[in-house]
Parts: sequence; C-alpha cells; structure tokens
Amino acid sequence: QVQLVESGGGLVQAGASLRLSCAASGGSFGDFAMAWFRQGTGKEREFVAFIGRDHVTVYADSVKGRFALSRDDATSTVYLQMNTLKPEDTASYFCAARYGLSSIYSMNYDYWGQGTQVTVSS
Repeated sequence: QVQLVESGGGLVQAGASLRLSCAASGGSFGDFAMAWFRQGTGKEREFVAFIGRDHVTVYADSVKGRFALSRDDATSTVYLQMNTLKPEDTASYFCAARYGLSSIYSMNYDYWGQGTQVTVSS
C-alpha cells in the first residue's frame, strides 16, 4: 500500500521561504509521477507542480519562478522549495502520486497525503 506523508508546513511572513517534503512508502517510487496540489479555505483544490519519472517539472503560472520541485528516488522523497511566499499561497498543500504520466488534474492521481498547512502572513 502506498503512503505519502507531507511535512514542512508552517506560519511564515510574506517573502519568506519554506521547503515541503513528501515521503513515500510502498509501491515503486521511481515509477511514480509526483505532484503537489493546494487548497485554500473555501477554494477548490488547484495544481501547483508536478515532476515526472524523467524529472521533468511543470509549474502552475502562479508559482512559476518562485517554487522548485525536485525528487530523490534513492529516498523516495519529493521536495517543494517555496520562495518569496505570498499571502495568496496560504493553503493546505497535498502531495499526490500516480503510476505513469504526469498530470495537472487531481482526478488522475491515485495516492494522496494528508496535507500540510502553509500560512503566509502579510
């Protein structure tokens, strides 16, 4: 059974940085496409970034140039480095995984973590 555990969230001021981690267990991590989504209070879940098996990354326009996604297949972990955080980045951040191709659509992911809260104060 695949399990995803996020960590690294917190409360920071605008302009600060955070690094989220997502540790996977079970399954074959090297075959996963991994992604981050976020959901603010009263908002729909939205795509943040994905990284494919080939380590190719794609970002939402809202985070492009500020966030960087990487993966360490040796430790089955993905990292989301978030720089120059803005109040609008406040949300619960969810790690997701699927076998096969990457996708920007949450419905295409089979495995999800519980989420980690990021709060950015102005």
